[in-house]
Amino acid sequence: MIEDYLHKGCHALVKGVNPAYGYQPSLAAGIVFCVLFGTSMVAHTAQSFWSRKWWCLLFAIGCLTEVLGWAARTWSAECPYQTDAFLMQISTLIIGPTFFTAGIYVLLGQLIALLGPESSILRPSWYLWIFCTCDIVSLVVQAVGGGMASSAASEVDGDTAPGTNTMVAGIVFQMAAITAFAFCGIDFLVRCRRPQLRARFTPRMRLLVLATTFSVVCIYVRSIYRTIELLEGWSGYLITREWFFIVVVFNIFHPYWLLPREKEARKAESWVSLTRPENEHPRPQSTTSNRYTRYPSPNSTPNRPPLLKDLTRSLIRE
Repeated sequence: MIEDYLHKGCHALVKGVNPAYGYQPSLAAGIVFCVLFGTSMVAHTAQSFWSRKWWCLLFAIGCLTEVLGWAARTWSAECPYQTDAFLMQISTLIIGPTFFTAGIYVLLGQLIALLGPESSILRPSWYLWIFCTCDIVSLVVQAVGGGMASSAASEVDGDTAPGTNTMVAGIVFQMAAITAFAFCGIDFLVRCRRPQLRARFTPRMRLLVLATTFSVVCIYVRSIYRTIELLEGWSGYLITREWFFIVVVFNIFHPYWLLPREKEARKAESWVSLTRPENEHPRPQSTTSNRYTRYPSPNSTPNRPPLLKDLTRSLIRE
């Protein structure tokens, strides 16, 4: 059959014979997005090595998968019936955004580690284990579903329903994890309004939180779009443009430039200690067991020098 012949090698579009896409992919779009994601990948990689924040390479890996996906679509623009190109773009464009969500999960954990455990309902390490584990599960499910659906779509009269349903399940699971993460993020923002945390929450960190919030919204838009697209059938154009916005956001508002350095974190901690209400500072306890002695005995070593107020009282008594 002519379909089997066209799937082998590179052949131009034949009128009346639709490729697996249902149309011929745009060559211009493929080149443009390859350049955009490629530039962003280089920027993320350079910033990660410059800042030595290796977890930021998650964004670079996500860009790499997007470059591979759009390169495959560029390939398909010249060879629309090529099965390998179709399988390649399906798999990479499905799993690519998962690396961006993993980077966002780690980012919130970094913010919590800087502000202290009182800034979150969960420990910073739990964000890595809980949400990144969910991300990996979603990644595997979507990759398996994408492989099943793309293989069926490249066959004559192939049934794409099982693979499509598997992909939808992976995306819905990812949305559930993002929803739980969003509630944790809201709890984090509420806690940061407390006086003892407000001094540590620098303007640059606020800017980073705004970029993270915008990215999470884009992830939701992508997930809702892909779910509706797949439920409608295996014929929609795989648009990943929202992921370009996420990548650009973290190129401009990179965590290295917005997270406080170690010296700044210690300075903020000292400021919080100085501005803390007096009743929050514990009074030093006497080292003697005499319950009638109000002040430390001469043989004991006080935890702090006597306050001017205490000295004044002693002088008045004398």
